[in-house]
Amino acid sequence: MTYYGAKELADAFRTVRRNTIQIAEDIPDDRYGYRVTPESRSVAEELAHLASGTWWHQEVHGTQKKAFITFEDFGALMGRTTEIEQGLTSKPQIVDALRRRGDEFARFLESLSPDQLAERVGFPPPIQPATKSRFEMLLAAKEHEMHHRAKLMVAERLLGIVPHLTRQRQERQAAQPAR
Repeated sequence: MTYYGAKELADAFRTVRRNTIQIAEDIPDDRYGYRVTPESRSVAEELAHLASGTWWHQEVHGTQKKAFITFEDFGALMGRTTEIEQGLTSKPQIVDALRRRGDEFARFLESLSPDQLAERVGFPPPIQPATKSRFEMLLAAKEHEMHHRAKLMVAERLLGIVPHLTRQRQERQAAQPAR
């Protein structure tokens, strides 16, 4: 039987966050204001969004242990997340927050028991499904980060930066003997 629980989720999140931090470090400070399109987030805004994005998950599933999330709850949680995000404006602040908050979130994930991960959280109509497990909701934090990181990798390409994962793959391929 295959088991994917708190430890595996924390380890997977650490890998995702480590890759996000590498992108944050690879993009020069003077390019943090870059926007792929005028209406999109800047590099700094994307990274600050990721650095603040795990806060509400810890609040819902840890501090408050909510069993039901209303639209008002969600609005308040997103409002506080936006405040945190807007306080991160420089590259050093953002990279530090990515590290610190990522470590905090991974430790939080590791602390959860199988029973806690299986707990159901409800939502008001018309949201469907009407409930989700905490595990599914916490997995979404990792998926959310991967979505935004993909956008950052496109920005890297447009800035003339080869993303680190591509560089690593190219190095591995170059080290392979010719066939």
